[in-house]
Amino acid sequence: MKRRSVNSSKIHTVAYDMENKLLEIEFQQRDIYRYQQVPLTVFHLLMAAESKGQFFAENIRHHYPANRIG
Repeated sequence: MKRRSVNSSKIHTVAYDMENKLLEIEFQQRDIYRYQQVPLTVFHLLMAAESKGQFFAENIRHHYPANRIG
């Protein structure tokens, strides 16, 4: 997955795997979490959100299964 830097005080980079519907988020503290079964539309909405941290908290954090990978 290709990581993209984002302008956010909470999130450092975001990566998305369309084939497997995996969303990886690297937080500013450098912890990395992989979220499963995330639709492409949710990824696009995250990337377009004015506040990526707020979008993540409201629409991703407790909505998709996740594993800490780093």
